[in-house]
Amino acid sequence: MAKRRLCNHFGLDANSFFGTLDSRAIVRLSTMIVLFTDFGDDDIYIGQVKAVLLQHAPAGTAVVDLLHSVPSFDARAGAHLLAALHDRFPPGAIFFAVIDPGVGTARDGVVLDADGQLYVGPDNGLWSVVAARARRASTWRIAWRPEESSVSFHGRDIFAPIAAWLAAGGVRADRLDPIAHLQVQLGAQDLGEVIYVDHYGNVITGLRACNVDASMVIDAGELTIRHGRVFGDVPEGTLFWYQNSIGLVEIAVNRGNAAAATGLSVGDPVRISRVRDDF
Repeated sequence: MAKRRLCNHFGLDANSFFGTLDSRAIVRLSTMIVLFTDFGDDDIYIGQVKAVLLQHAPAGTAVVDLLHSVPSFDARAGAHLLAALHDRFPPGAIFFAVIDPGVGTARDGVVLDADGQLYVGPDNGLWSVVAARARRASTWRIAWRPEESSVSFHGRDIFAPIAAWLAAGGVRADRLDPIAHLQVQLGAQDLGEVIYVDHYGNVITGLRACNVDASMVIDAGELTIRHGRVFGDVPEGTLFWYQNSIGLVEIAVNRGNAAAATGLSVGDPVRISRVRDDF
């Protein structure tokens, strides 16, 4: 039944799908692999991952560096950031999404299909916001292990080959076990915390701006921050919040550094409230 549901999701006949594609469990819809990690742009890790991807993926596969400065070890912040970024990519995009402080432990590696986009990496909550907000989601535990693998770099040795095989057309059914859902689930709700600070010092929160009226203020510590539509609409040096380009509430300073001005960093709480009469 799990095989038939999977094939129907892609509009295929179950028997012919598994017969003609060497019993592969998932078929690709595009040849784009999107990298989302905390590995760092200038460290030794992402180059090794790309070498594996290029070795196993079809020639011409696009490999997109979405972000390699996701807050270190922070799957929760990464989950809300990824949930705001993923819909800029086409159906069939394969996300190599790895923030993995539990590497080498009993945590599972999984493949998620959420509305036709595929996600490969650890089951630690990183994609659970995407899954919770999806119209359709299916999940598989990665049962395959290579003959040789580092206990501390599953991104290179396990997740990168799986992502590349997906780009090449599929993963054999015996390498993936269907499971009912992700083990770690953070839910679909917004996160009232700072989830990222960019190089300008803009402070990005896990609050979706569509849920916040422009008449409201953001409380962050002792600060009360009013709305501004865009940087140029407020005086230079003014602190304000606005809806950023990925739909999240962002705290900024016109031509300034909001993180330095506010002292806010990843994990700090923020709260929506009505404008006070005395403000």
